[in-house]
Amino acid sequence: MREPETAAWVNPLRDERDRRLPRIAGPCALVIFGVTGDLARRKLMPAVYDLANRGLLPPGFALVGFARRDWADEDFGQVVHDAVKANSRTKFREEVWNRLAEGIRFVQGSFDDDAAFAELASTLAELDKARGTGGNHAFYLSIPPNAFPVVSAQLKQSGLAIAREGTWSRVIIEKPFGHDLTSARELNRLVAEVFPEEAVFRIDHYLGKETVQNILALRFANQLFDPLWNAHYVDHVQITMAEDIGLGGRAGYYDGIGAARDVIQNHLLQLLAFIAMEEPISFDPAELRAEKIKVLSATRLAEPLDETTARGQYIAGWQNGGQVVGLHDEQGFAADSTTETYAAITCEIDTRRWAGVPFYLRTGKRLGRRVTEIAIVFKRAPHLPFDQTMTTELGQNALVIRVQPDEGVTLRFGSKVPGSSMEVRDVNMDFSYGQAFTESSPEAYERLILDVLLGVPSLFPVDDEVELSWKILDPVLERWAAHGKPEPYEAGTWGPSSADEVLRRSGREWRRP
Repeated sequence: MREPETAAWVNPLRDERDRRLPRIAGPCALVIFGVTGDLARRKLMPAVYDLANRGLLPPGFALVGFARRDWADEDFGQVVHDAVKANSRTKFREEVWNRLAEGIRFVQGSFDDDAAFAELASTLAELDKARGTGGNHAFYLSIPPNAFPVVSAQLKQSGLAIAREGTWSRVIIEKPFGHDLTSARELNRLVAEVFPEEAVFRIDHYLGKETVQNILALRFANQLFDPLWNAHYVDHVQITMAEDIGLGGRAGYYDGIGAARDVIQNHLLQLLAFIAMEEPISFDPAELRAEKIKVLSATRLAEPLDETTARGQYIAGWQNGGQVVGLHDEQGFAADSTTETYAAITCEIDTRRWAGVPFYLRTGKRLGRRVTEIAIVFKRAPHLPFDQTMTTELGQNALVIRVQPDEGVTLRFGSKVPGSSMEVRDVNMDFSYGQAFTESSPEAYERLILDVLLGVPSLFPVDDEVELSWKILDPVLERWAAHGKPEPYEAGTWGPSSADEVLRRSGREWRRP
């Protein structure tokens, strides 16, 4: 059934052409499966409160938790209250909390409990009447992927997945979206049996970050960069997501998945698509997705894989002033685990704009520092009228988009050193979100949850994007599974030596952020 066009409350005094004013979600209820998990406590519940605090949720908004705990509504309300006070971005205000708390409900049950889903349907029907949620329901599956099929089937059986005339029903799915191409296709098939594709919102929280969305503004709102954004001027692109933490206590999730599946398949390939896509006709979701799909369809792994990819496992070392243990000494990891904590791949894009430009993607745990950045590194000038002593400290021009933690953009270029001699060295021109804007950026989950409630799918990958990403990554995963073990690297360093060799073979080197 087609969803209604009017998903959000619209101020009748507002000029629809003025997009500076925020859109406010219309009447609705959000159901969270997995409310006892870490994600729900640290991100989802605080994001809901922050949206309410910013006036972006309707007065009758309802939040429903579903879990096996023996909780009353008041118990769940206290859990939400504690999570909000500990993790919300905006200041806690009692009047906002009291209004939000009136719409909080809890349903006890397991995912295979038919009676629990019947109770959930009854609870939502009661909220439709008491809170005016209008039959509009979003279901957030903050649960392991192997539970998706049973919960989807229960939502279908209980009638909750079916939107009545003039209402909507949407499902939000957390990554990972499958384990490989085959499992991703099967997952997409199972979800499609219950929800139409336009009602499926696959969360990639990186796409909700302000700095990721700023890629579109940087590229398409500025004439300055467009003439240089191609193989004539760009030497290569590096996309890095580095973490300085280990995997203590996460063996149950991470072992058998690894860095490539956890980060490259979704976050980094989506960043690649934003950097490499052609300009869309508009920012309409369909147009934006079409351009990303074109890029991913043209993207492939550079060959041979043994020379263009690398993987590693961290071992004990020094980090942040202290000694830390290696992966095999982390709780829950077996001594013979071959799960990689570092992964690097080289991609090529077979389009006229990017032919011959390598895209280097890397991610890892226990690296030198926590940072996510995209570096567009430009070719050297074809003629330098300087002798070598004048430019010994001059590198390549680079445009660096800092996604986290110090959000902003840096432009690196050569400048003359003050003095009587001609000496050139690198300098940085820096833009920082924290210094340029007085308002702090919303958390990614704030933006994404609001977009779900509004029915705006621009920042959510569709099934084609998910499957194309697995199609790109699967060959290297198969190669790694069949050949050897990950190379060890010390905690606090920037990964295994084989990763450095990937770039050195072509006379390049990784950035050290």
